[in-house]
Amino acid sequence: MQSSMMEKLSFLYKPYVLAVLTIGYIAGELGHYLIGVTSKATAIELDYGDQACQQNHTDFLRHELPAQCAEFIIEHECHQQHINGTVYCEWNYNGLGLEYQLLAGPSFIAVFTVMGVVLGVAADRYNRVRMLFVCTLVFAVAILLQGTVKEYWHLILLRMVMAAGEAGCNPLATGIMSDIFPESKRALVMAIFNWGIYGGYGIAFPVGRYITKLDIGGLGWRVCYYGTGVLALIMAVLTGTTLREPERQSIGEDAAGKAKINLVKVLLQPRVLLLVLAASIRHSGGMTFAYNADLYYNIYFPDVDLGWWLFAVTIGIGSIGVVVGGIVSDKVVAKMGIRSRVACLAISQLLATPFAFGSVYFEPLWAMITLGISYFFAEMWFGIVFAVLVEIVPLQVRSTTIGVFLFVMNNIGGNLPILVDPLAKAIGYRGSVMFFYAGFYGISTVLFFITMFFMDGPKPEETAATIGHDPTSHANHVEMGHENNTFQPDDYLPSPHANGHTANGHRNIVSRATPATMAQWRDLLGRAQNLSTAQSGQNLSH
Repeated sequence: MQSSMMEKLSFLYKPYVLAVLTIGYIAGELGHYLIGVTSKATAIELDYGDQACQQNHTDFLRHELPAQCAEFIIEHECHQQHINGTVYCEWNYNGLGLEYQLLAGPSFIAVFTVMGVVLGVAADRYNRVRMLFVCTLVFAVAILLQGTVKEYWHLILLRMVMAAGEAGCNPLATGIMSDIFPESKRALVMAIFNWGIYGGYGIAFPVGRYITKLDIGGLGWRVCYYGTGVLALIMAVLTGTTLREPERQSIGEDAAGKAKINLVKVLLQPRVLLLVLAASIRHSGGMTFAYNADLYYNIYFPDVDLGWWLFAVTIGIGSIGVVVGGIVSDKVVAKMGIRSRVACLAISQLLATPFAFGSVYFEPLWAMITLGISYFFAEMWFGIVFAVLVEIVPLQVRSTTIGVFLFVMNNIGGNLPILVDPLAKAIGYRGSVMFFYAGFYGISTVLFFITMFFMDGPKPEETAATIGHDPTSHANHVEMGHENNTFQPDDYLPSPHANGHTANGHRNIVSRATPATMAQWRDLLGRAQNLSTAQSGQNLSH
């Protein structure tokens, strides 16, 4: 009876896995991005970062002020600004500065990227569910402890520990999901999971702003970290007790799975290099906005509460963009090949770029409208990038490749925003954010467009009758799916005259499934059968 009930509910297991992995990722990313929202309160209590003249908590609106507080760079001049004897400016930590940029970016990224590679390699060899449980437990405890810190260096250290745990989420979860979900749903599933980054980032706005203001138990911003840590602990327990390690599957076709794969050659493919460069620049733009959005809008519009607007845009509109991007990518890839996924990337970022500029140029109303439009198109990118990646690399090095990919992408994308501070001192905070945020969106558009031409296009149509009905035949699989065994031994194709090029003892057969190749296969098979028949006859005559 119990077994029958479990069989009836088995269809819920895959969505349950996706839900557990995604919520765990959201918790980790919430802990990651909370510093961007709580930074001012954290800086005031822990004494780090820049101090500046800012509007205080009086009830005056910006347009009522005779002079804006940000105009004063000397402390005593800041304190002299008043309306009818009521001082409306204060000199205090603003949550910005080099110490903040180091806290938000490099301290996290340095550990995150190195551990991502290490855990990616381990994921190709060991039980991924158990590893993910340990990783989730590590970052959950680190987030909890961040609520107890007394010194700036405590926060730096705990963010590094948190990064070590969170580094395993993407390569481990991506490997698990690619083994339990079919190709037809891959981009959508990857998009939903990787939306955890933006989900955690979006939730950070109301949590960091309003929970801090509630000052529950006199703990202020610390409650945000306690609550996030508890949620992460729950997801760690569910991961370790309810998920099971799936059987490792190939992506598309893995006909020569036992062949030794040269990881360096996989990583040095021009299409992989271009993809990681484009993704790194795009990621840098996203990280610039993520680390600076709340501080930016608080500085330029201190009397306008945009916390819920930012939450609605990132969670609501961003979510729609993620889903639409995944669905569109999955639908068109069957007709146009992997190249269509990269085309979706280039087009979506092109459409997002002008609206990204508007979100840091206009006043609050139009800033939020243009931000919403930008987010709809911009957030299509992350899931599609990893759907492309797992389709162009072999199964044996899939998780390792993802780890290396994340290492490069996060080192470039996560560390470049540190340049926002020096550039802001030269051209202003708004101009600096605009350049690294919207400007990098535009640069990534060009790079994705170039990358598209290095990807496989649509496969030639071939009927089942022409190829043969054998579902295990190599030809049939190449037509049915995208082969990710980019490198195969030369002796895998018996004829040295087959349609394809050889290099260093390896043959790229991803896009070689042409009708001519199929005819050669049939001819070779016919010769082999004739030879076998002849040899059988000779054996019988003896």
